[in-house]
Amino acid sequence: MRIALISDIHGNYPALLAVFARIQKENCDLVISLGDVAGYYCMINECIDLCRKNNVVNILGNHDYYLISGEACPRSATANVCLELQRRIITPENLEWLKRSIPMYRHLNCWFVHGGWDDPLDEYVDLFDFYKFSDCGVTIFASGHTHIQKIQKNGPLTYINPGSVGQPRDGDPRAAFAIIDSARDVSLYRVEYDIDGIASAMEKNGFENRYYEGLYLGKRIQKFDS
Repeated sequence: MRIALISDIHGNYPALLAVFARIQKENCDLVISLGDVAGYYCMINECIDLCRKNNVVNILGNHDYYLISGEACPRSATANVCLELQRRIITPENLEWLKRSIPMYRHLNCWFVHGGWDDPLDEYVDLFDFYKFSDCGVTIFASGHTHIQKIQKNGPLTYINPGSVGQPRDGDPRAAFAIIDSARDVSLYRVEYDIDGIASAMEKNGFENRYYEGLYLGKRIQKFDS
């Protein structure tokens, strides 16, 4: 089985569209989203429609939670402006889909969360602690949230962050994802996408260029956005 891992889409439909085009070429059997379909950019319905069409398993991210619950992001005024737009425009069907997101997911010998295993919503995993999970019967661990693509290995164990589809923060503006092959081998991927397309959509929705200019550089919007 080939599992495609996507994460942190954040309403960036052109990026998600390019990623799915590549995933289809890779003949993946399952697509798992590590959360944060919501937040930051304006094309939330298009993103969820595409996820629904492709039977994506979505794990609840912190921005997904903010959108569903009505709570504000505690550290980003910028994120809250975008979330308010998404709350106004999201369709009832897509909101229900987002509400069905799960807190974590175990499949075969893999364990998936959005943030981390102590705090699935909002923990940042910069360096995975293999020893903490050495006896849990899992060999591949995956999380998102940091927007930084990486692989760590320790003997038979692997930790992977597929990076961000919609807002990479590692200096590479290309959309990021990963593939797990036969629940054993892990590969990282990057694809170019139409950044002008999401920038134009944001501009049409009244957002200043500071909301999207970082996409051209592979950087976050501002220091305390998450």
